[in-house]
Amino acid sequence: MAHLESEPEEECLREDLKFYFMNPCEKYRARHQIPWKLGLQILKILMVTTQLVRFGLSNQLVVAFKEDTTVAFKHLFLKGYSGTDEDDYSCSVYTQEDVYESIFFAINQYQHLKNVSLGTLGYGENEDNIIGLKICKQHYKKGTMLPSNETLNIDSGVETGNAPTVALRQIIYDNRAHSGKIKIYFDSDANIEECKVLNISGSTQKNTQYVLVFDAFVILICLASLVLCSRSIVLALRLRKRFRSFFLEKYQRRVCDADQWEFINWWYVLVIISDLMTIIGSILKMEIKAKNLTNYDLCSILLGTSTLFVWVGVIRYLGYFQTYNVLILTMQASLPKVLRFCACAGMIYLGYTFCGWIVLGPYHDKFEDLGTVAECLFSLVNGDDMFATFAQIQQKSILVWLFSRLYLYSFISLFIYMILSLFIALITDSYDTIKKYQQNGFPETDLQKFLKECSNKEGCREEPSACLSHLCCLQRKENDDHWIRFN
Repeated sequence: MAHLESEPEEECLREDLKFYFMNPCEKYRARHQIPWKLGLQILKILMVTTQLVRFGLSNQLVVAFKEDTTVAFKHLFLKGYSGTDEDDYSCSVYTQEDVYESIFFAINQYQHLKNVSLGTLGYGENEDNIIGLKICKQHYKKGTMLPSNETLNIDSGVETGNAPTVALRQIIYDNRAHSGKIKIYFDSDANIEECKVLNISGSTQKNTQYVLVFDAFVILICLASLVLCSRSIVLALRLRKRFRSFFLEKYQRRVCDADQWEFINWWYVLVIISDLMTIIGSILKMEIKAKNLTNYDLCSILLGTSTLFVWVGVIRYLGYFQTYNVLILTMQASLPKVLRFCACAGMIYLGYTFCGWIVLGPYHDKFEDLGTVAECLFSLVNGDDMFATFAQIQQKSILVWLFSRLYLYSFISLFIYMILSLFIALITDSYDTIKKYQQNGFPETDLQKFLKECSNKEGCREEPSACLSHLCCLQRKENDDHWIRFN
């Protein structure tokens, strides 16, 4: 009697599991359930992308304004500025007279700013009381140098002296090297402030309202998507709990971890993260549009990353087709091995980075700092700029020049011919494995075996089984359109 009573429960659980692992089209065919999440995701892709494009075009105007303002300030306050920065600094001076003339030129331009500038500029909160510039000087407490007898006396303590006259944003005269060349850095770092009083009328105000309404609609769509995906995850966890209890009661053993993770749809997790970022980013965008906030960078990061996740989520629906699913399953199968391989290769890469920085840094522009070295080596791995990297090494030291050849040849040979080839081989091996599984069948787990079972044998003969692959692939009838479901 107990066995007979458990059969309906078992069949009910099996049907719920089969329905859970179906794709939206199969669910509609089985129970005529409208795929709301699918339709909502398609609508969200269109709206989020439209929102991002509009914000990107607006952000381009802000970036262009900042860049043009910085160039204008450099021409206004840097004496003899040519229009092009020399390196990471704007310009340089080599005589004492040039230093003083440059400083006095900036002070004079600041005092007559409204008369010489083409832009709409002000001095601060009080236009009648001009805020003065501030000159700040940092120097050693004591320092004397006598080149004739090679004597150097320095008290390494640093003093900061302020003169109550000037400072614009920041013009830095860098003489730390004491090489006879003073580098001049112009730091404008423009900040966009919230408007204290804002009065806009006409068509511009109407356009702003339309944009705000559109952003609010995007937030509603993302909230609906967030609720539906969260609900699906909660239901999946409940279904997993039912399956674990039933499996333990019937077979007297626990469900393996791999089968338990099959219930977690990571695409839904990705969608939830994307929705949260879109909602927060849209709220910031609305505040920026209303001139209440000016945090463009944070808003750009949130909207850009959320749009990236939305488009990555499209892969899930492409995976319903067998042709695309092979590629996606290959990526999923090879990812753990690729990450472990990259961790090992990264140790070698870091070793070359530190070695190149300390040895070649004084003799090559691309090895001056760690960040530049890492970027240069990454370019070499991809076959970019190889000859220039070899040719630009300074031949001031024969020993260093010979070391640079050994260093570059060994790095290129090791990473391009060996490590990169092994990296490709890992992905190729995973692809071959997936192809064999699709031809010969995937290894079955306890979950898949349970789904293939059926207490009514006649019903099983009439309806083909919906067994899952090791990645939750749902097989279909031969006359169907090659749909394959995966998590």
